[in-house]
Amino acid sequence: MTTLTGIVESASAGEIGFDTDDMLDLAKAKLFYQSGYRFCLRYLSLSQENPKDLTNGEANAILNAGLALMPVQHVLYKGWTPSATLGENHGKAAVENAKTVGFPAKVNVWLDLEGIDPQATVQDVVNYCNNWFDQVNEAGYLPGLYVGANSILNSSELYKDIKFQYYWHSLSTVPDVAVRGYQMTQQGVRQPVHGIRIDKNTTHNDNLNGIVQWLIRKIDSQS
Repeated sequence: MTTLTGIVESASAGEIGFDTDDMLDLAKAKLFYQSGYRFCLRYLSLSQENPKDLTNGEANAILNAGLALMPVQHVLYKGWTPSATLGENHGKAAVENAKTVGFPAKVNVWLDLEGIDPQATVQDVVNYCNNWFDQVNEAGYLPGLYVGANSILNSSELYKDIKFQYYWHSLSTVPDVAVRGYQMTQQGVRQPVHGIRIDKNTTHNDNLNGIVQWLIRKIDSQS
């Protein structure tokens, strides 16, 4: 495992970035930077890392283009059922895959919470989230939560019942996070930019002045 070089830093509010399930190379990543994008989120697998998901080589290409980078883990199929054991297992995979890519400590690693079986209980979701959090937090990363459609938890539960302090608002209509609010917001419908299917995102300071933490490599020239 080769640790990615760069600086872990707090984002600035109002930065524009994107998340994508498509792989990037240096040329594509540079096009995004030249188009005003300043950060990228790419996916980690739910078990052993898939070569179609983020690799060390792709991460280096993204960082060398001047884009900041954070990883987000895939979610299971629509209608999945959360549990404490599943949260622990997915959290362990997130850690192992983040380390395989080379992320240093203190970077946000994001849990994609959406598409849950409506028969699942709030406690099922809380147990899943908190066990995932524990694995990622104990590894030295900063766990973040993407709140998507059918995530079960309401505004108060998102703030009080789970351990997260970093929140990402999806494209869907979802509850606000009581007291804290969101630090990143997804915008627009997934569409191709430079041949890559993306969702745009914007960073914010939340109500408690929290902001996302990413890895960036300072590049002198974007030529």
